[in-house]
This record gives sequence, C-alpha cells and structure tokens, in this order.
Amino acid sequence: MAGPVRVLVAGGGVVGLETLLALRDLAGERVRCTLLTPEREFVYRPMAVAQPFARGRAARHGLDAIAQDLGAELIEGRLVEVDVDARQAVTEDGRLDYDALVIGIGAGSEPALPHVLTWTPESDAEVYGGLLRDLDEGYTKRVAFVVPVGVAWPLPGYELALMTAWQARSMGHDDVQITIYTPEEAPLALFGAAASTAVHDDLDQAGVQVQTGAVVTASDGRLQIEPGGRPLDAQRIVALPRAVGHAIRGVPNDDRGFVVCDAHGQVAGTDTVWAAGDATNFPIKQGGLAAQQADAAAEAIAARAGADVEPKPFRPVLRGVLLTGRGQQWMRGPDDTHESAAARHALFWPPTKIAGRYLAPYLAARDEAEALGRAPQPSGHAVQLDLERELPAAADALRSARRRAED
Repeated sequence: MAGPVRVLVAGGGVVGLETLLALRDLAGERVRCTLLTPEREFVYRPMAVAQPFARGRAARHGLDAIAQDLGAELIEGRLVEVDVDARQAVTEDGRLDYDALVIGIGAGSEPALPHVLTWTPESDAEVYGGLLRDLDEGYTKRVAFVVPVGVAWPLPGYELALMTAWQARSMGHDDVQITIYTPEEAPLALFGAAASTAVHDDLDQAGVQVQTGAVVTASDGRLQIEPGGRPLDAQRIVALPRAVGHAIRGVPNDDRGFVVCDAHGQVAGTDTVWAAGDATNFPIKQGGLAAQQADAAAEAIAARAGADVEPKPFRPVLRGVLLTGRGQQWMRGPDDTHESAAARHALFWPPTKIAGRYLAPYLAARDEAEALGRAPQPSGHAVQLDLERELPAAADALRSARRRAED
C-alpha cells in the first residue's frame, strides 16, 4: 500500500488512547491516525467511585490536546455503522474513509434491578451523598450492596461498601449493618484465591458482611435472594448496572449488542476492522483489560502497515486496585507465570487504576507536567514494571518511604 495506512480509531476512552499510543510506538510514520469521538474529554472513570467520600475524583484531560500531542486528527462524531465493503465508518454526520478501523466505543449500562439506586461512574455524586446524609442523621441502619447476575465488573460494589462502612464509623454510627450480596463463589473471585482472601479480610475489618452465591431477583416489585426466596432485608439498596452493547450496524454483534472479534481484536468476517474493550463480547469489562485488547489490535495493524512486529493475541492479565476506605488493596489475578497476588503496595507500575502498558505512563507524565506548570511533553514509551520481580530495590524504597510518612 502506497503511503501511510489510514487508521480510524472510534472512541476517546481507554481503547482509543491506548491504540494511538501503541501505534505511534510500533508503526510510527507507517500509519496516519484519526480519532473519532463525541466526547471532548478523556475522563478517568475508575476514580469516580471515590468522589462521594471526598477520597478522589475522576480526572479529566482534553482530547484536543492529547490528539495534538499524539499527532492524530480529531473529529467530533459518533460511530453508528460500518460499511465494510466500502471501508467507510458511518457517523451521524457523514462517512469517513479508512484502511483500518478500531472500534473502541465502550458500552452503555442499564439498571439490573428495579426501584434501587444503580451506581455508575457517571452517577451524580450528590445522589450517593443523599445516602451518606441519611446514615449521618441516623435514618438508615441497614444498607445492601448488590452485584447482580451478569455484571461485567464487580469491584466498584466492594469499594462502595467498604468506603460506606468506614464513613459510617467516622460519623460515630457503629450500629450500621452493611451487606454485600453477590453470585460470586468468593469476594472478587475472578482475581484468584490470594486476592479474594485479602478482600475478605478488608471486609471483616470494616464490619461488612458478604453473602456469596446469592442471586438477587425481582418479583412483584419485591427483591428476594435465591436460592431460598428470602426477602432482601435492607432500608437502602445500591446495585451495580449491567453493560449493554451499542449494536453497531454492519459488523457482527452478539445478542447483547457487543462486537464479536477474535483474540487479535479482528472483527469476525472482516479484514480491516478491529475492536477492543467494553465494546467487544469479552465478558469482563475493565480498563486494564481494554488496554491489553487495544495493544493486541495495534500490533496486528502495525504488522499490516509493514512494521517489524509479531502480533500477539490478547491473553488477559487482570490487575486492579481496590479502594478500601483505609488505603488500597493491590491485586493481580493468576496467569501463565504468576499465581494470584494481593498487597498493600503497588504490584505494577505506574501505580494507577488502569494498568495500560502505554496509557498509564502517558497519563502519569501529563499529570506530573501539569502539576509542575509545564506544557506536557510525555514520551509515550511503553513502561510496565512489576516492582517485586523487576525492581526489588525500588519496591523496598517505596515501602520504606511509605513507612516514614506514616510515622
């Protein structure tokens, strides 16, 4: 193909930015990238869960500045259809040509249970603040947090329960009963045994009860717990939502509207379309995994563009940070070379909620530059280090510094 490969990346979230960064590193001038997104900002959503407790916020970064920094054209618009034969992305305003298309538009959400507070990263912090005020004023004594069947990412439910428990204690209300109901066999079982045990310890310390193997269903406007059909006894109930796909026309979707693709992210039945992240039919929806999927797609596209890259398939490695209300629990799920792990210190680097190979160091560099009052000039180099295995001296120094700060 004469000239650079025209890569159109749809979606300005984790997948979009990770893909642009990976292609810049892997393919360089062999590709010319365009970012298509209806959003004006990249929002760091994993920290939204901490906002009602004043323990963090969802940081925002202007996409115009990021696109300029990465040498990508930015087009405002929303992908609604793909004309595979014509190699065109159809938006609400027209058509865009491409040689390679990456679908990274994320997913929507819907309430899984009726008549309860459904928490999402986009939820108004004041809505949850109403629950905290009821606790503070003594109106609420029993709160249930529900992980419904089919939820793609249960971790925020545990964070909300833990931070609510500690908040109630700080208000002087030791008699508040907080219970998590989850169909999982153990708390955050997808991270493996070691992490699940550590999370259970955090729940015990906070006084949070957890009922595993519990499926909450709605019948005649009432919530009940299966097996057994027991009524859910709580004054306030907070549930996580279910993810729903956007059902993009022109590409194969499953019955929930998620794009069907292979381990390299290539969309079934196409030669020039890839997908990654929450938009795909991979059952776990998490930022770090989305970044790994984006890397696999970028490698495949870079190889198509003539770069000296051997594309590797997506092999999920689950990394996460649980906000406990009294610090963090760092977790890594089992993979081919590691068993499950949990620790109070960073198990990956940079120490961020979204462990993206390119995105994490890029955002860390931007945040540092902005804090210092300089124009951001991040390198975008791929950095992903396991402190315990690859930099033990740095890990020891980090722990020592943290102990000195605590003393």
